[in-house]
Formats: sequence, structure tokens, C-alpha cells
Amino acid sequence: MQSIKTAVIGFGLSAKFFHLPFIQASAQFSLRAISSSQTEAVRQQYPDVMCFNDAETLIAQAQAELVVITAPNQAHFSLAKQALEQGKHVLIEKPVTITSEECRQLIELAKRQRKLLAPFHNRRWDGDFLTIRHLIEQNTLGQIKFFESHFDRFRPEPQQRWRENKEAGSGILYDLGPHLIDQALALFGRPQAVTARVLKLRPQAQAVDYFHLQLHYADKEVILHADPYQAGPNPRFKLLGTKGSYIKYGLDPQEDRLRRGITPTEVNWAAETPEQYGTLYCSAGSSQIPTLTGGYQHLYHHLADCINNHSAFTVSTEDALIGIRLIELALQSQDVGGTISVDNK
Repeated sequence: MQSIKTAVIGFGLSAKFFHLPFIQASAQFSLRAISSSQTEAVRQQYPDVMCFNDAETLIAQAQAELVVITAPNQAHFSLAKQALEQGKHVLIEKPVTITSEECRQLIELAKRQRKLLAPFHNRRWDGDFLTIRHLIEQNTLGQIKFFESHFDRFRPEPQQRWRENKEAGSGILYDLGPHLIDQALALFGRPQAVTARVLKLRPQAQAVDYFHLQLHYADKEVILHADPYQAGPNPRFKLLGTKGSYIKYGLDPQEDRLRRGITPTEVNWAAETPEQYGTLYCSAGSSQIPTLTGGYQHLYHHLADCINNHSAFTVSTEDALIGIRLIELALQSQDVGGTISVDNK
């Protein structure tokens, strides 16, 4: 089977570390083009790949079958719409769009065009998330009553970058929120209501840098949290059930390793070390639980299979739509200072 002709929009952190290494490492894809204002940097690193100054020209001229969109959030809708209209499959960074209405339009367009619109929720392939899902499926903790998920960092000073500027789709709720929300939806489905605090805690912050979302379910409570002041160990997951609890510290190691130049072709490149494992607590005592090995390469392998076999992508656009709607409702909750019911829109 021939490799999928692929073009990447953007040459920032996301493209450099979360997409290009995996495209190049897989024989299922053939990198044809990149669009970026950093044309010289692109040509130096990828001399055999076409380089375009703007995304629109790339979509029109690169003759790609798959377009990967890593542009700033406010550009997602227009670029994905153009790519789908021109008969391309689309893999798009989170959030798919800034608004749920835009996401609905893209979903309908992809259906009409019979093309794949794949949300890049790569953290479904984090090892710790896979471990939690396994514990739930095996009923190790019994009925789950409480789930807490953090993505905290120590960044007390705002940075000059689009994610922290005052513009539509910027801020930590649109950056890290989609990861935590998507994982919660994958585990527990749509909540009944949401109560949220969405704030700018850092002096001179232009965009939201703190959120604390409480998702209300009939039989459990879910907390999703991110802030820029976590200088100590990162409390990643807490899972409480009728048979016991599981607590995990530290972020999945894949992002850090990719930034350090470790390629996804190395054996066990995504595996955690024993000191990173989480702990299971129950009436009989406590024990370390080896973290299942994740790997973002599995997302790309799955993507290729879906394109070649015309099958559905694991991360559905409907889940992405619900996730964007929950962001909208969280902002509404902050505005009114109360709990907002989750609609079926």
C-alpha cells in the first residue's frame, strides 16, 4: 500500500515535536510539504520537502492527501474548511475549533466530502491514562466515585507567545483543557453539569492561566485542574473507588523526551521508569502499579489505518464537539458564578 502524501501547516512546538517526528518515522506517511514563515529553518531541516509561505497555498498546491493543522487556534476552522473542501483528510490540533458551532460545521462538511476529520487528542495514548482506563475496565477500584486530573506547571511569568496573548482561543483552558476534558469524556462520557473557575492569576497575564472544572455526574464527581504555580511534584491523577484508590504523580514522559531529541523509533522510548509509577491503595495495603507503555506513534498508525480502510477514528469528532461545548459552558459558569447544566447541543 502506498504511503499517504502528507502536508503540515505550521512549524512551531506542536509540529516539530508532536507531528513531524512521527510522520517521518512511519512508512505509512510521506512528508511532502510544510508551510511556515520560518522558511529558512524549514529548508535547512527538511531540504527535500516543499516549503510554502502560507497555509492556503500549501493546501491548494501541495497535492497532499492528508493535511495536518498545527496553526494557532483561531485559524483552525478556516484552514480545515479549505482542506476538506479540496478533498483532503485533516488531522487537526486541539481544540478542533474555538466554538462548538464551527466544529459542527466541520463535522457536517467532512461527512459530505467523505473525508476524515481527526482531532489530535494524543494524550489518549499517555501511559498513565492507559493505566487508569485499564484499572477501571478491570474493576480494580470498584465503582468509581471521584476522579481528579491535573496538568500543572511552574510558569509564574507570562511568556510572549500566541497561547498567552489576549486573542480568541488563547489561554490555558483552550490549551490544556481539551486534553483533560477529552480524557474525562473517554472514561465517563458526557457529564450532567459543570461548575468552573476560570481565572488570570499571574500579574500581567493577558489570557486565562488557571482553571478548576468540576464535572457533575449522577454517581461521581470529576475535577479537572491546571495552574502555573506547581513548583513541586505534579499531582497528575487521583482515582477513588469503592474498593480502593490510585494516585499518580508526574506527567507522561513523552513530551519531555521528544523535546530532548529522543526519537519515537527507539525501543521503549515512551515507557515510564519504576520511580514514576502510581500507587494503588486498598484495605490490604499499598502497591506500585507499573504504568502501561503509551506512545503517540499509535495515533498515527491508527490514523493511517482509518484513511486506508475508510474506518472511524478512535477520537470521534462528536467527543471533540462535546469537549468544546464544555469549555464554553465553563466560561459561562465563571461569568455567572454558578453551576451550568450540560445541554445536548
